[in-house]
Amino acid sequence: MVGAPKFVEILKVLARHDVEFIVVGGVAAVLAGAPISTFDLDIMHRKSEANHKKLLAALDELDATYRDMQKREIKPDLEKLSSFRLHRLNTASGPLDLLTEIDPDLTFDDLQHETTAYDLEELTIRSLKLETIIHSKEHAGRDKDTAMLPLLRRTLDLQDD
Repeated sequence: MVGAPKFVEILKVLARHDVEFIVVGGVAAVLAGAPISTFDLDIMHRKSEANHKKLLAALDELDATYRDMQKREIKPDLEKLSSFRLHRLNTASGPLDLLTEIDPDLTFDDLQHETTAYDLEELTIRSLKLETIIHSKEHAGRDKDTAMLPLLRRTLDLQDD
């Protein structure tokens, strides 16, 4: 991919293929009002054979390959989609990370009711609520997540006022 990521284009393809997904991560935080930048789109998808088939068709349309340090062109397939918890992909429209869980207690089924609907161009997508994003980043405990927490909490405080 050359140029700026086109996250809405990725979301359109996923929606066109009826993939069950939730936007999580940095794009979810931006949609919730946090003044941050992000360089990839993170989605959590329902882990089921039917949804994996839809997802695979969408990924094929997006010309998705795994990010590989050795520059190999490794394409996703049904076996990989059903086996791995995290998929870091490059697509024709930008970087895309697929997750089946944030941690064992936070799967698609656990989080689907912790979302807000957003209208983006001609589609409606579901994205994690800011409170849930904060909770997920607290659980992750990675340095980059911990560094973002004060900004996310302040955004939530301002929205509550």
